[in-house]
Amino acid sequence: MPSGDYKVVINHEEQYSIWALDRPTPTGWRDEGFSGDRNSCLEHIDKVWTDMRPRSLREAMQESERA
Repeated sequence: MPSGDYKVVINHEEQYSIWALDRPTPTGWRDEGFSGDRNSCLEHIDKVWTDMRPRSLREAMQESERA
């Protein structure tokens, strides 16, 4: 991946990725609010994405624990 400026994006399942800042955000994703160089974006994701399970799986597991 070439160097340059990136932004952190997140989808409806609360999964994170980086995207080139000069490209439109892909369908199904939204800007998370953080941008910078590639390494800064990846470091940010490491800090905020602490549970790698998709949101729907986390919610389903919580529901089954309550039952």
